[in-house]
Amino acid sequence: MEKEQHPPNLEGRNLMSDLEKRIEKAQKFLSRFRKEPLGHFINGQSVKGESKETFGNITPVDNSRLGDVWSGTSSDIETASIAAEQAFLGGWRDMVGAKRCEILYAIADGIEARAEEIATVESMDTGQPIRFMQKAAIRGAANFRFFGDKAVEAGKGLSLPAEHHHNFTTRHPLGVVGVITPWNTPFMLSTWKIAPALASGCTVVQKPAEFSPYTATLLAEIAYAAGLPKGVLNVVNGFGESAGKALTEHPLIKAIAFVGESQTGSYIQAQAAPTLKRLHLELGGKNPCIVFDDADMDRALDAAVFMQFSLNGERCTSSTRLLVQETVYEEFTAKVARRINKIKVGHPLDPNTEIGPLIHPTHHEKVMGYFEIAKEDGATVAVGGGRKGSEGCYVKPTLFTGAHNSMRIAQEEIFGPVLTAIPFKGEAEAIEIANDTEYGLTAYVWTENSPKGMRVAKQLEAGMIWINSENNRHLPAPFGGMKASGIGRDGGDWSFDFYMETKNTCIAYGTHSIPKLGI
Repeated sequence: MEKEQHPPNLEGRNLMSDLEKRIEKAQKFLSRFRKEPLGHFINGQSVKGESKETFGNITPVDNSRLGDVWSGTSSDIETASIAAEQAFLGGWRDMVGAKRCEILYAIADGIEARAEEIATVESMDTGQPIRFMQKAAIRGAANFRFFGDKAVEAGKGLSLPAEHHHNFTTRHPLGVVGVITPWNTPFMLSTWKIAPALASGCTVVQKPAEFSPYTATLLAEIAYAAGLPKGVLNVVNGFGESAGKALTEHPLIKAIAFVGESQTGSYIQAQAAPTLKRLHLELGGKNPCIVFDDADMDRALDAAVFMQFSLNGERCTSSTRLLVQETVYEEFTAKVARRINKIKVGHPLDPNTEIGPLIHPTHHEKVMGYFEIAKEDGATVAVGGGRKGSEGCYVKPTLFTGAHNSMRIAQEEIFGPVLTAIPFKGEAEAIEIANDTEYGLTAYVWTENSPKGMRVAKQLEAGMIWINSENNRHLPAPFGGMKASGIGRDGGDWSFDFYMETKNTCIAYGTHSIPKLGI
């Protein structure tokens, strides 16, 4: 019998060809960083700075070296802060909001024009899949447009009439602010801070994370090409212990906006105390996703898997603790396990990849360590639980079952593609378990019983709560957490409350009696 002939798998061959093309294009984008160490961006131009030291930057795809970066010092922070102060006093503070809006819109246009470059460089720099980084670059542009519109009304306040006086408020930019950005989706998260700061009339000194420095320079280049005046946005690369500490302590810096882990946030709070800086700290989370037995199970399943395993699980809002009512626990966690088994782990530039390599060998080692911790504490590794492949910083997406909330895997922020499933009996126990953590950033509640959802949300200790939804970021809404998850809020007018001072002016009508002394 003649053997059945099958056509060649052209789809697979084309996909590989497409990946090869993407890698080749990435090498072209990254070649500039190999020619010479990445400098700082101060007063509108790239500079080497004062330090003679550099540090290496690697890609977690295979841990190969992408290039070197000049390590910033307190002297570099001083130079950048002075440039930002001069730019603030020299016109940016007093520029009308409509003009600032034009510049922010031009920056958004520039981001969109270089979106492919931004997404590709960030994927190789961080290991984040290109499918998410493409959207992150576009969201960065949207942030600039949103706050560009807000710039027109940033200084407006309230009219507060009284019987014999008329009070009115106005808002005024703080001055020079420090922005310290993280290594997970660094470009998009930096725009959350920098766009409202510029819209308010502040100038900025940014210290990007040393694990992912490249796209901060791309944003600075785009901003100045769009017409941003010199000194308004400055970038100093380096480590938190040196450049970061100098930024948080510098007297010209009026506020620090930081995104990162909670322990670092406490260091920043102490460093900023002597100069009484205003702080916005967006910190870690150990967020519960509560699934009741009356939930829409298909939608809850989609959201629980997406929120923990998208962005490599390296996101502060991930639903890292899956709390499932015991009546459906076995059935639901079995479905979760099957979905996790099908998640595609691969090269971040492959458009089919859902999970790429973790950011850095140091972090990879940390996440890997929790697999043994889970076993020691008595949890079951239902799926995953080990390295993926022999090179780079890949891990298998993992599900822990048979867990309880006192285990380290339920209390500590792992920050990787690792999900811990915990059963609960009823509403009261779900709330108790959800709140039994030092963190309080987000929470997710799944139930078709609206009164129950509202009752639970009211008692949850979290700054942001989604009922029957994954994390859906609405820019006018406040973003921030409670407890060890942070201080302050971003988004809409909440951003301007941080980057601006509110001034009250009181005018008398001349009709009230003034108290007299010494007559």
